[in-house]
Amino acid sequence: MNLLGKGAFFNGELKVTGSIRIDGEFEGKMEVSESVIIGKTGRIKGTVISKDAVIGGNLEGNVDASERIELQSGSHLAGDITCRGLVVEDGVFFEGNCKMSGDKRPPTVKPKAVPEASAAQ
Repeated sequence: MNLLGKGAFFNGELKVTGSIRIDGEFEGKMEVSESVIIGKTGRIKGTVISKDAVIGGNLEGNVDASERIELQSGSHLAGDITCRGLVVEDGVFFEGNCKMSGDKRPPTVKPKAVPEASAAQ
């Protein structure tokens, strides 16, 4: 698990293999292969792309989680979210849009071929 500790500040683009916990401040774009955990003292301003996101602190920006987003009591999220599953506890501030889907694209159903009627009957 990677950590951006309380009192630390990072500005830029961050790519993480595995998971990361944010207890400090981050500004920019973050791409994480597993989980992003924003602790109660954590603050993010920017875009988060991950598998899962657990938000206990403050996030101003969009979150795109391929699996699950959890908004913990006392958290503050101003931005749009995209995920498959969403957990929202009591006492959460959320202002934005939420898009949920099991798949990125709906499956395409092909109609069965109908044999053509012969012209000479």
